[in-house]
Amino acid sequence: MTKLFCLFLTFLNLHLVYGKAPDTIRVTNFGLKPNSFEDASAPVQKAIEACKRRNNVVLCFPKGRYDFWPQQAVHKAYFVSNTSSADEVPDKTKVIGLFFENLTALTIDGNGSQFIFHGKMTPWVMDHCSNVILQNLTTDFERPTMSEMKFLKLSPDSIIVSIHPDSKFAIIDQKLMWYGEGWGTKNFHAILVKPSTGIYNYSTWEPFLKGKAELMSQNRVKFYGDFSKFSAEPGDILTVRDPVRDQVGAFINCSKNIYLKNLAVRYMHGLGIVSQFSENLFFDRIQIAPDLKSGRVISCFADAVHFSGCKGDVVVENSSFKGLHDDPINIHGTHLKISQVLSPTKVRVEFMHPQTYGFGAFFAGDSIAFVHSQSLQIFGKGVVKKADLVSEKEMEIELTEPLLSDKMIGDCFENLTWTPTATIRNCRFEGVNTRGLLVSTRRKVLIENNTFYRTGMYAILISNDASGWYESGEVQDVTIRNNTFEDCAYNTSPDSYAIAIAPEDHQPAKGYFVHKNIRIENNKFRLLGSPAVTARSVDKLLFNNNIIYCTQFLPGAETKISFKLDGCADVQVLKNKFHTTWKPVIKLQDMTSKQVKTDIEIKN
Repeated sequence: MTKLFCLFLTFLNLHLVYGKAPDTIRVTNFGLKPNSFEDASAPVQKAIEACKRRNNVVLCFPKGRYDFWPQQAVHKAYFVSNTSSADEVPDKTKVIGLFFENLTALTIDGNGSQFIFHGKMTPWVMDHCSNVILQNLTTDFERPTMSEMKFLKLSPDSIIVSIHPDSKFAIIDQKLMWYGEGWGTKNFHAILVKPSTGIYNYSTWEPFLKGKAELMSQNRVKFYGDFSKFSAEPGDILTVRDPVRDQVGAFINCSKNIYLKNLAVRYMHGLGIVSQFSENLFFDRIQIAPDLKSGRVISCFADAVHFSGCKGDVVVENSSFKGLHDDPINIHGTHLKISQVLSPTKVRVEFMHPQTYGFGAFFAGDSIAFVHSQSLQIFGKGVVKKADLVSEKEMEIELTEPLLSDKMIGDCFENLTWTPTATIRNCRFEGVNTRGLLVSTRRKVLIENNTFYRTGMYAILISNDASGWYESGEVQDVTIRNNTFEDCAYNTSPDSYAIAIAPEDHQPAKGYFVHKNIRIENNKFRLLGSPAVTARSVDKLLFNNNIIYCTQFLPGAETKISFKLDGCADVQVLKNKFHTTWKPVIKLQDMTSKQVKTDIEIKN
């Protein structure tokens, strides 16, 4: 039996541990009625508090609709990775619909219910919880913070659109203004969706902002202005949001053994479901996509599922992702830069990216690596004796042994303890202008039986950087097998590689490889042109027994370079079947053909 199945059986049988079958607490016992359209926040929080007084509890929502409003929601400040800078959002208060804190052995069962959130909210938070199941429910927003309009007629000086009924707007002084429950859009980020092809491209709101708007009839608007450089066709949909990530889709913080099962997420405001410094996270049958009946095309304001500084097992399976403004899954840690050496065993480190800071990134007993920022070379390791967050942007780390050198300022610390294994299988990724899956963890990674359909950028990106987002770290054991990649990376032409292994080692260290042991086997690739894989600084890379088709050539993609290898060693490209009109070519940089075992052409 798999580890997941064993853990699941263990959790289902917790009543044996506690000596009794689970208690059931019904939210209706706290004055809440489904389908009443009343604010459920206060009575649901009372029901959650009642769960704290018992062990092994089922929190039951009789099937129906439940509405959550900001006024009576829990308000609590959280610093969340990859969300907002101090300038963008000085106040980190989250407006939380369902707040679970210090709970153990709890099942939240929606029984097929629909949870509707109003305004700008974080739908739910699990903070310092363990052995929790969230299952059988759908979440959505009454007014998504994404606005959508379909193009009906376009000319160089005017455009007629049909605005989705859920996208509330007003025309004031001939300007169209998007608004919602307690908010108005002030900054604009736009993605153009082509429903006929499933293509998502970056676009702009600028000509509409400068132009004039006239209401023709209900939800039909005509814009006047200079649209000569605006690219769209009738039937395309422009999706617009404010890019500031002031809330998240959900937050799992410092928790353990969390199971999300049979959830449908129709819209999330903010970064998505963020798990931060949590352990053993299992997502099964998660559908993140608009309801087909809604007519909307966007389900996610940004990422769908984001894991930052987690450990144990991360498993996402039997799930689907469609209609996103950013990556479906991102798994990584955080590099903190050394700013001061305070003593032979004590340093001060800083959060470097403005949208990631304010949380403890190291704990006593954690193993850490010393990383050169520009080469990503690990040049030493240590163990944390004490870690203190001394300001929102700084930590002081005391180690059990002296540092290797007092000249480490500008280099980084990486937390090696908080790195998970990752299993992504039986999932479908589509309807996104960016990547499909980002994974940067040194423990075992398995990506199998997935479909990546027309992701705008690389279907899979393995990065690692200590100069941009500061997302760590290296991979040491990755298997990518039995997946289907179809028409991916159309937004990166001519470098339309389905898989990119691209660490940001700006000054490579001679003889050092950032990533190791990556196997890409038994997959099916339907390529937009010839690019299949680009890889940099990898030791032991296999691309074997794959099937490659060419669907079409994008403009500028006629390079005929199928594989681009930069500074790699011990590479095998063997026994692949190319059903293409061109002969595959491997292009090498900063390495020789002696490092490649292959049965196809090599070009230096």
